Amino acid sequence: MGDKANAPTGAAGRAATADRPDSVRNVVLVGHSGSGKTTLVEALALTAGAVNRAGRVEDGQTVSDYDEIEHRQQRSVQLSLVPLSWDGIKINLLDTPGYADFVGELRAGLRAADAALFVVSAAQDAAGIAGTTRAVWEECVSVGMPRAIVVTHLDTARTGYDELTQVCGRIFGGDDPDAVLPLYLPLYGAQRADGHAPVTGLTGLLTQRLFDYTSGRREETSPGDDQQQLIAEARNRLIEGIIAESEDETLMDRYLGGDEIDVKTLIGDLERAVARGVFHPVLAAAPAADGAAQGLGTVELLELITRGFPTPRERPAPPVTTPDGGTRPAATCDPTGPLVAEVIRTASDPYVGRLSLVRVFSGTLRPDETVHVSGHGMTERGHADHDVDERIGALSAPFGKQQRTLSQCVAGDIACVARLNRAETGDTLSAKDDPLLMEPWVMPDPLLPLAIAAHSKADEDKLSQGLSRLVAEDPTMRLEQNPDTRQLVLWCLGEAHLDVALDRLRSRYGVQVDAVPYRVPLRETFGARSVGRGRHVKQSGGHGQFAICEIEVEPLPPGAGIEFVDKVVGGSVPRQFIPSVEKGIRAQAARGLASGHPLVDVRVTLLDGKAHSVDSSDAAFQTAGALALREAARDAPIHLLEPVAELQVLVPDDFVGPVMSDISGRRGRVVGTEQVGSESTLVRAEVPETEIGRYAVDLRSVSHGTGRFSRSYVRHEPMPPQVADRVREQAENGL
Repeated sequence: MGDKANAPTGAAGRAATADRPDSVRNVVLVGHSGSGKTTLVEALALTAGAVNRAGRVEDGQTVSDYDEIEHRQQRSVQLSLVPLSWDGIKINLLDTPGYADFVGELRAGLRAADAALFVVSAAQDAAGIAGTTRAVWEECVSVGMPRAIVVTHLDTARTGYDELTQVCGRIFGGDDPDAVLPLYLPLYGAQRADGHAPVTGLTGLLTQRLFDYTSGRREETSPGDDQQQLIAEARNRLIEGIIAESEDETLMDRYLGGDEIDVKTLIGDLERAVARGVFHPVLAAAPAADGAAQGLGTVELLELITRGFPTPRERPAPPVTTPDGGTRPAATCDPTGPLVAEVIRTASDPYVGRLSLVRVFSGTLRPDETVHVSGHGMTERGHADHDVDERIGALSAPFGKQQRTLSQCVAGDIACVARLNRAETGDTLSAKDDPLLMEPWVMPDPLLPLAIAAHSKADEDKLSQGLSRLVAEDPTMRLEQNPDTRQLVLWCLGEAHLDVALDRLRSRYGVQVDAVPYRVPLRETFGARSVGRGRHVKQSGGHGQFAICEIEVEPLPPGAGIEFVDKVVGGSVPRQFIPSVEKGIRAQAARGLASGHPLVDVRVTLLDGKAHSVDSSDAAFQTAGALALREAARDAPIHLLEPVAELQVLVPDDFVGPVMSDISGRRGRVVGTEQVGSESTLVRAEVPETEIGRYAVDLRSVSHGTGRFSRSYVRHEPMPPQVADRVREQAENGL
């Protein structure tokens, strides 16, 4: 690697193609927001000849342009695909959002990729490798995905390159920091007035060659004696790190015995160690200067991708079954095998309709063929299960805002598919006569609620269709029609996620919605025994109404619901009307008593009553039962019950104290902690749900973006009197 300067094989505006899996590399870019991922993608596109020197394709757009929302919000909000060609290899670069709210897009990129580039900015502090980035690294470790690290923003660095590579080794290397080592060292020019020195080139540690980019293209030279001395220590450590991960067990003995291991052998071992996911090289990169044809470090990075990252054949596909759960052999990356593909992103285009980004794991996908679409279904998130045949439209590769037509998409490749109107993100495409279903990837739970209402009658007519399309595109959203509060609630991952959802509803689907206060489903119960008498007597013309009943109400333990007991003796309430009394009581309990919330956990005993042989009826005794319950409530304390959730909060040890203090401030009770790994703690607590509506946002602030949590309903329990009074006052004022 680094021993030759490859020339681009693509041309600006031409879509890269692949005819076999071995000629494909699928790479996902991971990094915190602002780390420079999108800029790096554009720099690689320029070096590969996919764009011209102005960074533009034929239609005048940048190669990564897609969503107008990204332009308005000045950040990446969705996964984007940029296909390049280098040295006869098609490279599918999957650029992911760096903001934590869009981790669903990141997970989709990880699913479609066979290797990951972690982009780290030197302009941040050494501690700036965000917790979300570390968490993604651990996900890659768990599945053995090959990884490399790219350092950006060296010209404005707060942290020196040497120091930052050491931080990467400590954070990403864990018990083996020598598995994370630099392949190149930067060359610096004269110091500028702002105190920073521009990076003018790189020194290849294995080849001991200098790569100078000052002319706008990489030029290779030999280092002087003084430069060789400077790189000797880093080179020796790199060689030892490569040999330690080598499959050739004799290399270490030869090296320790004083043998000089030739560069070709070292590069071969390095490439194999990277492809196996046991060695993670660190590189540096920067965008091209004005008028330059190549960005610094981009040639080296493209060489690493094409020669060190695995082909799709080398990565196992996710397990597959039949749609009804039957077992099937593992899918292999064979263009002639059975078709197994997966929708990794769904988007709507104003001109061509729905576009699905599809990764083919087996077989070959061709335009205008009929495929079977199998969906796991996530009913709780508004995604219905489905099992249908669909005829797909054209296949294409994205290029700016244009789509370049493809004749096919072979196993291992990624393409856009038009007119898949039923398929959603996460669905499986297979042959219509051999339906298959891939094991789904893990989606984060949306934990930030937003209650919405249509802005006008015209918006109300379009709201249902707009929301269904929205959740079809983004499975990390959950749409809920709450049966207790009768609110329409959109659950998202954070405030930025909510902003994008509302923006898409407005700009893409023409639906304007208003945010309304989110209501937690409360309950009421009796605080003491009480009695009530319901009298419903009317004799004003026509058929009269007559019904009287006397009841006793007593509280029950939490979770008991409503229990109805008949203790009428002597037939004072005819047997046919006793169910009517119960029906009226239960209807009134559902409507609530003191503050309009359902009544629970009481036993209602029917003691006595009166009936009329002509004027009594089912309706009259229902009304009397409701009146009796309301009268009993006037003479008894009515407690307001609030739902309590169990929170499980996973945070680094440094933030355990602030997290526990924050929970206490929310009227929460910490019920236990346990150590997870060497540096994290799981805090378990019970907290009223009225206090955690915005916890997804607040935890991110308290833990500096490193905390994660889950929540589950435990029970309803009495609300403190001062809080209950405030809720009742708000209910009376219509808030």
